[in-house]
Amino acid sequence: MKNKDIVALSTAELQAKMTEEQANLTKLRLNHATSPIENPIKIRDSRKAVARLATELTKRNNASK
Repeated sequence: MKNKDIVALSTAELQAKMTEEQANLTKLRLNHATSPIENPIKIRDSRKAVARLATELTKRNNASK
């Protein structure tokens, strides 16, 4: 997910997407721990997506104060 896509989302959509990405990351980590997944780069991409979403949420919270 690119930054311009993230900025275009509303705050409620950001929070929903954040929950979804965190669940996906947890699932990927558990699957990788039990048996190696085909593409471990998916874990890194998911982790970075969570960080991008968290950054945008923090930025919006700080701007509203």
